Amino acid sequence: MQILVIAIGKIKEDYLKSGIEDYKNRLSKYAKVKIVELAEEDISLGPAHEVKAREAQKILKRLPKSGLWYVIALDRKGTELDSEQLSKKINSLLVSGRSDIAFIIGGALGLDDSVIQAADFSLSLSRLTFPHQVARFILFEQLYRSFKIIKGEPYHK
Repeated sequence: MQILVIAIGKIKEDYLKSGIEDYKNRLSKYAKVKIVELAEEDISLGPAHEVKAREAQKILKRLPKSGLWYVIALDRKGTELDSEQLSKKINSLLVSGRSDIAFIIGGALGLDDSVIQAADFSLSLSRLTFPHQVARFILFEQLYRSFKIIKGEPYHK
């Protein structure tokens, strides 16, 4: 199984870098994990829809070309799943032969509609709005939790 996270922007805060790296290392027990960071567009250079469209072009170029990958876009308006539901979704992908999953995290303005439409599924981590760096941390923690649930292993942290 492979997990690819395509994210706009770099993680700047050391505490988030450390937390993401910790969960990435824990996840490596269950899957090969790769992060692709793409440069953020300057949000002061044009209307929001134009900024998101430029970021979308970068994202769409980096999506895996194989139709075997399952693409999940993180979007506040997507489907909200609890930890158990997310683990069931991931497990169902594993048993259906679509075990390579790409997650997409947009920049400060979110994702362009073209990216959401290109995805197989749109996932909301919460109805709350998080900075995209925090969303990456939450995603990694939830992926780790999902694999612990799938494997029937206790999760204490």
